[in-house]
Amino acid sequence: MARVSVLLFVVLVVASFQRGSSQSNISSTPSFCRNTVQGRSLQADENGYVCRVQDSDFESGCCPKIQEPYQCYGCNVTAKCCNAYEYCVACCLNPNQTSNDVARKVKVAHHASAGFYKDGFDFCLGRCRHDSRSVVHENAYATESHHCFSLPTNLSSQAIRMVDDNSLESLAIVISRQGQSCETACKLSGLTCQLSKLPAVNKCSVLQKYFNCRGPCVASIDQPAQVSPSAARHMHPGACYFTTQASALSCEAYNKHWRRLCPCA
Repeated sequence: MARVSVLLFVVLVVASFQRGSSQSNISSTPSFCRNTVQGRSLQADENGYVCRVQDSDFESGCCPKIQEPYQCYGCNVTAKCCNAYEYCVACCLNPNQTSNDVARKVKVAHHASAGFYKDGFDFCLGRCRHDSRSVVHENAYATESHHCFSLPTNLSSQAIRMVDDNSLESLAIVISRQGQSCETACKLSGLTCQLSKLPAVNKCSVLQKYFNCRGPCVASIDQPAQVSPSAARHMHPGACYFTTQASALSCEAYNKHWRRLCPCA
């Protein structure tokens, strides 16, 4: 009788351990993310994060949430075109750029029988992959920024973000890659940095339209830019700078921790 009781006790303990282990595994299972898949070095997931392919979670397909989402590295935000496909998708996913409601009204192709995009992520995947406006002579790209997510003409008025400042009208506002000058960022978009227009982007209200600034803008002697979230603490990581010395504004200036906001034409 004692032996039976001991065996029963052991069985109950083992069963309890297995049940607890199973529940632990279920609770630790990461959520699933749709992602761009096709990139050789970069990947963007449906939450707007971009990472190196080797850094993404193998099981869930999600990028680690280390950097800020919806980053527009190498993107002409006004024209809604980017140098890299993954950053095009991430920039497009910003709710201020594309809403699910508007995305669902866009057809995947021009012909009458074409279906509609399912949601914002589906829209961004498709629109960034190819865009007729970025091609010349049917087989060559007009500029480096050939991944575009603008809406078709009949819907574009519903979602295009305009700059309120009249001095920026007719300009392309380009967000540089980290560590890149405005001179280079504009040139990669087939444009030229407009030095005379830099004072117009040297405003907190304008910077906050294009960057997810962390906290209030910081007055400095540096260029109008956003600081990398991974920068040293004394540099105010994630914050946006505006300069108090207009004479110091420059198209050529850069810093390895900055993303510049560049007026190009």
